[in-house]
Amino acid sequence: MTRRVVLVLLAAFLLVGTAGQAQAAGYRYWSFWDRDGGKWVYATQGPSLVRPSDGDVQGFRFAVSENSDDAAQPRGTADFASICAKTPAEDGSKRVALVLDFGTASDAPSGEAPQAPRSACARVSPDATTADALAAVAGPLRYDTNALLCAIAGYPKTGCGEQVSQKEEKQGATTAPEEGKSSDDGGPSVGLVAGIAVIAALAAAGAWQAGRRRNATR
Repeated sequence: MTRRVVLVLLAAFLLVGTAGQAQAAGYRYWSFWDRDGGKWVYATQGPSLVRPSDGDVQGFRFAVSENSDDAAQPRGTADFASICAKTPAEDGSKRVALVLDFGTASDAPSGEAPQAPRSACARVSPDATTADALAAVAGPLRYDTNALLCAIAGYPKTGCGEQVSQKEEKQGATTAPEEGKSSDDGGPSVGLVAGIAVIAALAAAGAWQAGRRRNATR
């Protein structure tokens, strides 16, 4: 086996190994969720359009994700009776339980640290939207010119739904991965390691065959 063939094979395996690591960049933003029985459901409308009913539970989670399919869900207690236990019902108002999850350090913008997750019970007028309920218990809020929710309780201080490169995600990954999410420590992939091992074996076989030919001609 010639050196040129070995180099070609090495390049091919390196491409195969790194191709599996290529992923689309994610976006850093506050996702909005509705509580449906015992599970979270990604909201199909923005908080400024939804008008929850008395007794509803809704959640917000700050994280980096590619789309709604891989978006991280809010953590913590999501039970209306527990969250609104100290907020009795009153005529002419409704109560909305809100779960606010500020995410992990790995999802935080550079130079910022997430606040601790918390819940709150908002008492608002019967026609209030989720955005109204959120403003009542978790201000200040920040929106962009397209009415996209950018910050809850002042977090984060800057940015709004910005794209995050894969390199930034790796640099910010300082915490353990959450359940249901995979981690990437930046090390070589299994495919890459396997490819290098195969290359080494082929090179060794080529050297052995070359040695046999030299011995045969002596």
